[in-house]
Amino acid sequence: MTDQMHQPPAEIVENANANAETYAAMYAASIADPDAFWGEHGRRIDWIKPFTKVKNTSFDYHNVSINWFEDGKLNVSANCIDRHLPTRARQTAIIWESDDPEVSEHISYQELYEQVSKFGNVLHSLGVKKGDRVILYLPMIP
Repeated sequence: MTDQMHQPPAEIVENANANAETYAAMYAASIADPDAFWGEHGRRIDWIKPFTKVKNTSFDYHNVSINWFEDGKLNVSANCIDRHLPTRARQTAIIWESDDPEVSEHISYQELYEQVSKFGNVLHSLGVKKGDRVILYLPMIP
């Protein structure tokens, strides 16, 4: 490991969500009051049923248990895709890069939504129901 530091381009620094100062403040807040810190960030996503407890932990030697937002209910697809459609449908959601650095593809939120919906319909047509476990093995293509 080296002690070299690489400065990101100015445009990235200017548009970043955090800098070293805000990171340090966020880290301090997360240590000082984890429930408040993670509760605040947990409320940044859309919940079907909002959580009332941030974490439930036990570090008992024979019964370690760590649960986050356990009484809440959410839909990951809705948070990652659907909620962005009204304002960001045409923006890039995924950048796929092949092994060839000259080949890449940008997939918009709208395109991703359409593909996820189609695949959801395929699973439904195969009899997959809520609560079923499904394993997918997919190639590394968009």
